[in-house]
Amino acid sequence: MELNSKKLERTSRLVYYSISVILCIFLILLSNRIISDLDNVTALPYQENFENRTLLDSLSNDIEKQNAELDILYSKKETIEKTIATVKENCANEKQSFENWLQTRKVLGAPDKDKEVVLRVKKLDEFYKVEQEWRTQLNTLQSQIDEILKKKQEIQNSIDKDYSDANVKYETAMKKYDLKVFLIRLIFVAPILALGIFFFIRYRKHKFYPIFFGFTLFSVYAFFFGLVPYLPSYGGYVRYSVGVVLSVGLGYYAIKRIRKFIDQKQKELKISTQERAKKIQTTTAEKALENHFCPSCGKDFLLRKWEFSVEKNAEIDTYKYVTTFCRHCGMELFKNCSNCGTKNFAHLPFCSSCGTKITINE
Repeated sequence: MELNSKKLERTSRLVYYSISVILCIFLILLSNRIISDLDNVTALPYQENFENRTLLDSLSNDIEKQNAELDILYSKKETIEKTIATVKENCANEKQSFENWLQTRKVLGAPDKDKEVVLRVKKLDEFYKVEQEWRTQLNTLQSQIDEILKKKQEIQNSIDKDYSDANVKYETAMKKYDLKVFLIRLIFVAPILALGIFFFIRYRKHKFYPIFFGFTLFSVYAFFFGLVPYLPSYGGYVRYSVGVVLSVGLGYYAIKRIRKFIDQKQKELKISTQERAKKIQTTTAEKALENHFCPSCGKDFLLRKWEFSVEKNAEIDTYKYVTTFCRHCGMELFKNCSNCGTKNFAHLPFCSSCGTKITINE
């Protein structure tokens, strides 16, 4: 079976990441089960626990009684209003009849009808009097309705006040509950997070790093999804303060690592090219050749068409776009094989034509 180092590298990387992700998933599932059990250690408060049920039930019964009385009064009010409407309609009809009769009397001029005029006027007065009596009853009924509505509003205010007091107590209890849950989760998550950071810093280059990396991913999940959502808010001060601390801490670490890498590269570039060439690993050389950059300084070694000088045609066209030495740090990049003379990348171990071992200092 032919060994393909690039395929092996890609396959290995895929297997390593798969191990990390699978381990992380199972750790997350296990931690979720543990955290859910831990949350049950303290009882979740409910607003109903802080309500005065005896008082509320009594007030609710009073409200129902007031509603029953209102239903009766509204029914009576509706009946009286219909009666008044009927009396008013009869009075209007009688008045229209009386006016028609008066017009007829004026035309005929019959003075013997004066008694009938008086009788008709009395009849109209009786209609009006009946209407006034019903309106008096309607006003009395409306006063009773207003009084009951006032009592009902007072009862409702008492109910609202009890709910408001219960809500204040409930919010206070919820803050205490959230704090307890946060502290319980902190006791569980803090060691996991500390261990994850330790594994990332100490064992990220270990031969079993996929296992440590999977645990590190799990610790990040446990922190951001298992702990951060339960941070006490207190108006956002705590959460924002934690965000500031994390940003400063991670930013300081990132800047420190970048500056350290830059300083290290600058120190390496001050060393002779022979010493630097000895420290270049084969994997780094393979990536450098594949991506055409110097394995020492990381700069591109390809020439553009306008950058190389047109000289004698002895140089093979295949190599005229690459530089033998790095233009930025002076590192030797390509050299001829001592056995067959084939040009090879100087940092790979063997000649591509004859298989002779290549030494950078030969």
